[in-house]
Amino acid sequence: MAGNHIRIRRAPGKWVVRTGGAVLGESDAALELSEGDRPPVIYFPRGDIAMAFLDRSDTTTHCPQKGDAGFFTIVTRSGRIEDAAWSYDTPHEAVDRIAGHLAFRTGDAVTVERL
Repeated sequence: MAGNHIRIRRAPGKWVVRTGGAVLGESDAALELSEGDRPPVIYFPRGDIAMAFLDRSDTTTHCPQKGDAGFFTIVTRSGRIEDAAWSYDTPHEAVDRIAGHLAFRTGDAVTVERL
């Protein structure tokens, strides 16, 4: 099960995820997951994300602390960003707060920031 090194809290303020100049989602109910020494990851409620721009990919991963993750590709007019988001549909009980939420791989194509 999940170790004590994972902490989930409500992310303070309003958060936005953008790609190619477009806003994919905005939320004041995002969660912040901290795991050991890694930078915190913001998880957005799916209801706050424009899911029409996300296609589920065939990629999956397994985390011993969180469970099985499924990935999504962002599809926009300017192209595809493969496996840019992930979600734990049925996470382990210790981290079940992230169920129904999406996290994004940030970089040149995708930004997540607090407004």
